[in-house]
Amino acid sequence: MRQAKGEQVRHELLPGQSLDLLKELHLVGRDGALHADSLRKLKQVNHLVQLIEPALTDVLARYKEPVIVDAGAGNAYLGFVLYELFLEEADGAKIYSIETKPELVQRGQERAGRLGFRRMRFLHGGIAEASLPERIHLLTALHACDTATDDALLLAVRHNADHVAAVPCCQAEVAAQLKEMPKQAPAPWPQLWAHPIHRREIGAHLTNVVRALALQSLGYQVTVTELTGWEHSLKNELILARRVHKEHRGARKELDQLLETTGIRPKLIRELFADRPRPSSPPSAPT
Repeated sequence: MRQAKGEQVRHELLPGQSLDLLKELHLVGRDGALHADSLRKLKQVNHLVQLIEPALTDVLARYKEPVIVDAGAGNAYLGFVLYELFLEEADGAKIYSIETKPELVQRGQERAGRLGFRRMRFLHGGIAEASLPERIHLLTALHACDTATDDALLLAVRHNADHVAAVPCCQAEVAAQLKEMPKQAPAPWPQLWAHPIHRREIGAHLTNVVRALALQSLGYQVTVTELTGWEHSLKNELILARRVHKEHRGARKELDQLLETTGIRPKLIRELFADRPRPSSPPSAPT
């Protein structure tokens, strides 16, 4: 569907979602229609909202002052939708939107003021440098580009986030590493990235496999799924994680084996495990 008009627009809304907010966000045009780009964005945001609703319900039920962080927020569409649907009546809940572009931060602050969304906070700067409460409860990162997704995951881990929802974007770092050392891995692995298009695809896939295993090794239960249908976005992989225990030694072993075989060393690994020893192998049984 290239656009939605009239009653079709209402069919795209989630229960409790208002046209007034979508007009304020300039997703609904002056003609009252959702045009192609806005329709695509709304479908992605709304589907992500539905997928993280259990996490939101969990943190709102367990904490008096839950902290939600939207890393690499852009226009903060996700933050505004979450606030309207879940946080407006949740006294004490705050959502922090982190963005590097000052004009988007200012725009978000002005919109929040007009809408009366008093517990939205807009932080200007990089994800890694954001000044946040010591404890956060849910972190989202929708299309944080390349290693910005790693920064978001590092932020979640370092602030003991209960839940994580990340939709990675434009993973280039690992593809560059594979290009620099094409024969690092034993045969037949190098055949998987011998051609540039395959290297780009395998690099992105390996990046997200490593991210999922890293979160698992640190005690998160991880689900990797698609965000929306491929007709709406090619950047479509969604990593959902929920902290369930302190660590998972089996996942760490699998992660180490994958890194050793492929020779890659993504930013998440370099920073997350720099000061963490590898888990020791259990002693061999006596013969």
